[in-house]
Amino acid sequence: MSSAIRIQTEIPGPKSRALLERRSQAVANGISNTAPIFVERAEGAVITDVDGNRYLDFAGGIGVLNAGSTNPQVTAAVTAQVAKYVHTCFHVVMYEPYVALAEKLIQLTPGEFPKKVVLVNSGVEAVENAVKIARKFTGRPTVVALENAFHGRTLLGMSLTSKVMPYKAGFGPFAPDIVRVLSAYCYRCAHGLTYPACDLRCANELERLITSDVLKPDSVAAVLAEPVQGEGGFIVPPPGFFERLRQVCDNYGLILIIDEIQTGLGRTGRMWGIEHSPGVIPDMLLTAKSLGAGFPIAGVVGRADILDSVHVGGLGSTYGGNPVACVAALEVLEQMTSNLVSRGAHVGDLLMARCRDFAERFPLVGEVRGLGAMVAMELVKDRGTREPAKDETSGVITEAYKRGVILIKAGTMNNVIRFLVPLVISDEQLEEGLDVIGEALALASGKRAT
Repeated sequence: MSSAIRIQTEIPGPKSRALLERRSQAVANGISNTAPIFVERAEGAVITDVDGNRYLDFAGGIGVLNAGSTNPQVTAAVTAQVAKYVHTCFHVVMYEPYVALAEKLIQLTPGEFPKKVVLVNSGVEAVENAVKIARKFTGRPTVVALENAFHGRTLLGMSLTSKVMPYKAGFGPFAPDIVRVLSAYCYRCAHGLTYPACDLRCANELERLITSDVLKPDSVAAVLAEPVQGEGGFIVPPPGFFERLRQVCDNYGLILIIDEIQTGLGRTGRMWGIEHSPGVIPDMLLTAKSLGAGFPIAGVVGRADILDSVHVGGLGSTYGGNPVACVAALEVLEQMTSNLVSRGAHVGDLLMARCRDFAERFPLVGEVRGLGAMVAMELVKDRGTREPAKDETSGVITEAYKRGVILIKAGTMNNVIRFLVPLVISDEQLEEGLDVIGEALALASGKRAT
């Protein structure tokens, strides 16, 4: 192995164990953790814990670190900004980085029509603002979301999110006027079809509801969807799915909101995941996560007439569009356009090839799917029944971090290994980490390699 991974002590080491004890006394039990370690420093795709162990980061802070940890150019931009001013609140005294970032997002997002931007702090704030803007513009209350969707942990975010445990259990009642329709989960098609025999029946479900007594078009404000469902299990819709959604929205005057919080900024090998659906232009696009390279910032980018329908003072946030986060985001976007988007496509090719090899070797791997560097493996106990291999998935993640690779899972059945590696990872680091994952899969499979 190269020097990227170095495990010197047991996991967790003594310093991490001491911090775990402090954590148990001070941090709420509802906060979950993947690995029982504490970071000392991180650079690029490498994390070093307080005990000196080095890990390859295949989680990227849940998709936040496309540009890598402590990106040198981002660090330099942030350092220079901190020396000038950190906060004034844009609503009180304005500053140029907010405007510059809005201009850059307008330039880089799909659509040649006039656009405007609202900057906030997090992905779920972008979701909340997009929904209230759509309701204000249309004068309609209902929002359509997809099964297997994840849109955050606020009240409205939970209401739009599909998975109950752990996101919604015990936290109701939820926000009203949310309607859920089927997503295009081809591996587990609700209609019993087998791709490529797909007839996009799931995409037609929205129009069926609208033209029935279930849902009337004059009550629906918007449709909210992820180009690839992230927490839902990296579910990639078949060709034509979003084209059909766009058509239905146009036919009935609905706002199409595309949630690019996890899929955007090079993750799918394009700047935005929706660019894999030719000709589909969202009315509003949401970005967050990797936009700030770890600094909290998010944005709603949309048609100017839609965003400008809100009265003055109806949109805002004390910290939204913080100047330090804005300059970080501007540097991230510069790197995306110069090399990181293409790097995402290359990383995705390597990931997909190795994961398909794992599928050939291990019956535990039921399906490999993804776009660009947004790749996942769904693990099953039996390929015929497709029974979810939840325990085995947890076992792979545990064995991986014990061997020096940080992984996370996804899926409504907790049986999907997802890859969110920083796009700055080297080919050598990527291959080294995938070797470790192969060892963990072999162990979880009972060495049933074929």
